[in-house]
Amino acid sequence: MTVPIVRTVAELRATVAAWRRERLRIAVVPTMGALHEGHLSLVRAALEKADRVIVTLFVNPKQFNSAADLAAYPRTEKEDAAKLALIGAHMLYAPDGAEMYAAGFSTTVSVIDVSEGLCGAYRPGHFDGVATIVAKLFLQTGADLAFFGEKDFQQLHVVRRLARDLDIPIGIVACPTVREEDGLAMSSRNVRLSPLERKAAPRLSAILFDVSERLSQGAPVGDTLLAARQAILDAGYASVEYLELRANDDLSPLQSADRPARLLVAAWLGDIRLIDNVCVRPEPDAETVASVAA
Repeated sequence: MTVPIVRTVAELRATVAAWRRERLRIAVVPTMGALHEGHLSLVRAALEKADRVIVTLFVNPKQFNSAADLAAYPRTEKEDAAKLALIGAHMLYAPDGAEMYAAGFSTTVSVIDVSEGLCGAYRPGHFDGVATIVAKLFLQTGADLAFFGEKDFQQLHVVRRLARDLDIPIGIVACPTVREEDGLAMSSRNVRLSPLERKAAPRLSAILFDVSERLSQGAPVGDTLLAARQAILDAGYASVEYLELRANDDLSPLQSADRPARLLVAAWLGDIRLIDNVCVRPEPDAETVASVAA
């Protein structure tokens, strides 16, 4: 069993056109490869909602801030294709750099507001790279639905705003973060952790879930997050880029958990940058007040 691998926009569009003639619903799952269970869960979700599923594989240089990080990013196309074949994906679209960014390419897509702060503050230009490649993939595939994981929560907001603002006729489907048995959010970068770092890594999610519970119960945001930062450092992390409470719907900063919120973090473990986020659910009374006020 194999999955067809397509390398060019022309071949991709020819296949999609044939599917359209059959009135089939098409989904796309954008990835940079090194597929793990988190990615595969997106593909399975797509298979439940669409007749044909395209998985894209392109390690996008425009969204890396470090040449070393780009070079170190795992590339496992053969293994990825085998995994996709087993679960029934219909196409692996894996163009090269020249196909995606032809000579003279000079267009950048920027999404302001939701791209600012959090990862946007520490990775200048990153979300421009994300928005540009995602816009191209949406237009190249012409898909009806696109599936993204909630682990990259700010990216999810960028993609939603991109599709809305540019009137791209595609539905954005968010899927829950998939975690290892010890709670660590799945990431292609996890394979680069040393054994000692891998042992320490799950403390990040454990601290997040604990803080989420405290905030939901009314603990003061400032003091609670300050203590949590120290707890992350005490767990073996080298630094914490950010640990913030943001509104679930628009990523605006919050000083209290009085509306549906997300607790988002980015921290360095050795030379690996890990991100994660968890829901913070307001108390029933607070949620009722928010609903009435709306």
